[in-house]
Amino acid sequence: MTAARATLELALIQLNAGTDVQANLTRALVLAEQAFQAGAEFVLLPENFAYMGPDHGRLAVAERLPNGPLVSAFAALARRFQGYLLLGGIPEVSPEPPRTYNTAVLLDPSGACLAYYRKLHLFDVTLNTGASYRESSAVLPGTDLVTASVHGWSVGLSICYDLRFPELYRALSARGVDVVTVPAAFTARTGEAHWEPLLRARAIENLCYVAAPGQWGQHGRQQTFGHSMVVSPWGEVLATLADGEGVVRQTLQRERLHAARRELPCLSHRRLG
Repeated sequence: MTAARATLELALIQLNAGTDVQANLTRALVLAEQAFQAGAEFVLLPENFAYMGPDHGRLAVAERLPNGPLVSAFAALARRFQGYLLLGGIPEVSPEPPRTYNTAVLLDPSGACLAYYRKLHLFDVTLNTGASYRESSAVLPGTDLVTASVHGWSVGLSICYDLRFPELYRALSARGVDVVTVPAAFTARTGEAHWEPLLRARAIENLCYVAAPGQWGQHGRQQTFGHSMVVSPWGEVLATLADGEGVVRQTLQRERLHAARRELPCLSHRRLG
């Protein structure tokens, strides 16, 4: 395994995606290119960055991995800048159409698919506002934990609603992750109450960095929270973008990770699990 670099230059892309796939991809490519040009080594896109709309539209844009027009466009960008690029959540053709997987795809500097993660936990919720979401009606859940190495840093993959299930992150922690990624399209209602506390909790519990790029703004009748965020292993919010589209940059420091684990060696004190 490659020795971990002392630092990792991270960039999160915050978007306001809609139903126009080409417009979404153009905007995502522009912001990702800007992030790489500014020195990012690892760029993360949010969930549903290519399509944010009614469930029935997902199948029309679903990819067959590891190739497909959507992935290929971003693979070319990863190759051009010799960087790692996380496609935070795209529809992937599943064995049970019309349902698709909701899949995060990690591209390496050659543009190859280094890893992919199919969202485990699906957002089937009715809020007090009356808004109802049934992700499982259009999405098939995944089954596997996924980790990968980015410049020697162990990265654990997750998506959005997974954030509410600490056992997933504990399992990733048991695999030795240094960073967990949480690309999301968190609703404004739940995001205002829970987004930051949950991200900070996952970082504190597992003494790891958390990197969470999000969707922001109005998408038809749906509103997302934004607040893309990087959290330290000590639970500090290191960088965030509350509103609007843009790029959040942060340098991750390996010594900061080690320092938190030296001061609070709770991962070695576990009695259960």
